[in-house]
Amino acid sequence: MPQTATAQPEKKPSRIQLRNRRKILDAALDVFSQHGFRGATLDQIAEAAGLSKPNMLYYFDSKEAIHVALLNALMDEWLAPLAVMDPDGIPLDELLAYIDRKMEMSRAFPRESRLFANEIIQGAPRILQDLEHRLKPLFDEKCRLIRTWMEEGKLAPMDPGHLIFSIWAMTQHYADFEAQVQVLMPDTHAAQESARTHVAKMFRNLLSV
Repeated sequence: MPQTATAQPEKKPSRIQLRNRRKILDAALDVFSQHGFRGATLDQIAEAAGLSKPNMLYYFDSKEAIHVALLNALMDEWLAPLAVMDPDGIPLDELLAYIDRKMEMSRAFPRESRLFANEIIQGAPRILQDLEHRLKPLFDEKCRLIRTWMEEGKLAPMDPGHLIFSIWAMTQHYADFEAQVQVLMPDTHAAQESARTHVAKMFRNLLSV
């Protein structure tokens, strides 16, 4: 009787393979955040990763594959602070906590923020479906929640969508325009702390009833 082929278990990547993959993604994050997708090259990424170009292509077969891997991981990080806004929490506290989480992300992950900004500026060709199917439902859900809080008199009335846009603009400024902030406020640590205080105070005053 003919032998039935036995499915072989998928081989797990070795520690060296995992390390090289991390090196490539970290190097690509630097290159893409500086030059954007169009300006970045595989040669730049390979050089920054300390690998030969053929070796790098063993892990990712194209520049777009590297870019998409970074964006997929980034989308999870991008959605998380908004997703944890608690409908049962104190409305002003929930929004101020969200703003603080966004400020911390700008401080800790400026390259990721610039990568996302570059993708959006180019028309979001590689994450448009994520924006439509992951971000849009979450955005709509939180807008409804904030609108309910406002209708209940727990927050000052305004357009919830534009409020969220304003939060994004103010918090991500410190990452996307980091070079400008560093020139104008050279004491980086002091600037970061004063920025968190300033942004929180401004939104507290705006939203309080």
